[in-house]
Amino acid sequence: MMKVFCQGLDLSDAILKVIKASSTRTTNPILEGVKIIAEDNTITLIATDGELAIEKRIVADVKVEGETVIPGKFFSEYVRKLATEQIELTLNEKNQLKIKYTDSEVFIQCMNVLEFPNIQKIESKEYFEIKKTDLKDIIQKTIFSVSLEDTRPVLKGCLFEVSENKLTSVALDGYRLALAEKPIKSTTAKVNLIIPGRSLNEMSKLLDESSETVKVYMQKNYVMLEQDSTKITTRLLDGEFINYKQIIPNNFTSTVTVNRLQLEDALERASILARVSNDNSVKFNIKDNTLNLQARSEIGNVDENLTIVLNGNDLSISFDARFFKECLRVSSDEFLKLCFTTSINPCIVKPNEGNDYLFLILPLKQLY
Repeated sequence: MMKVFCQGLDLSDAILKVIKASSTRTTNPILEGVKIIAEDNTITLIATDGELAIEKRIVADVKVEGETVIPGKFFSEYVRKLATEQIELTLNEKNQLKIKYTDSEVFIQCMNVLEFPNIQKIESKEYFEIKKTDLKDIIQKTIFSVSLEDTRPVLKGCLFEVSENKLTSVALDGYRLALAEKPIKSTTAKVNLIIPGRSLNEMSKLLDESSETVKVYMQKNYVMLEQDSTKITTRLLDGEFINYKQIIPNNFTSTVTVNRLQLEDALERASILARVSNDNSVKFNIKDNTLNLQARSEIGNVDENLTIVLNGNDLSISFDARFFKECLRVSSDEFLKLCFTTSINPCIVKPNEGNDYLFLILPLKQLY
């Protein structure tokens, strides 16, 4: 049936990686399971929700090859307690998986392996190659703007525009937009892909901080990324992405240069009061070379003053503090430019030097 020996630490690490792809809200119980394949002195764990699939291989001593599907949540919680153990996994004729360690054992009723969905195999030679650090950074700079609403499913992902020498990622949710660009080493095709935000989040976690490159393979409605012994495959989102270039303004009447960390700290303090109000509003009063942040609520008032460099007109404009803080957290430059036209038009946040990322934030109606 199946008999295999492995290290508890390896198995625990593997299940923690793949379980993130299993579905927790489904009418199909098999999607809550994790498939175990034992062959060629390797255990492969696979989980999927039908859209995202994560596979992880670990070294094992396979005595009898086989496969099964185990309830994912229970298996994950149990194996995590066995990280220091040598583990024996045995599948019996009753479709029960015996987990044996030291002088103890547990039996888990498995699921029907034939009901587990087939994982899309990516055999295409189409790919783009990019530094791991650049791919991780471009995801982190845009994924927070992915929509969480189901009204426009296409906005629940990031648009990846693959050109000859760069990758552009764009996300928007109707309140803000995030855009980032990074150079790519090579590509076999110029394409546009809409990758689900949840899938990109798992890809980002998989990527390490090395400057080595990674290939992202593309095949019809799927993309696949593989690093070491872990593979992530995801279905792309169908539909036409919004023409984001028409949304981004190019002409401004006021430009503010500000220290990013100082602005982030001031916003953190102001938002303590702002979040008590219904709209989480913080007012930006820009005059001369001072940025005054105001927040008002029934608890009290706060005024934060920052030294800035202003080019252009004075301005008062209000924003949702959370949206602004999320932009600042993923920015990597010491100084940022805040670009404005009027109090009812979007603000553009971008690095003081360079153009490799920008954020667009819609203002709120001013209440005071």
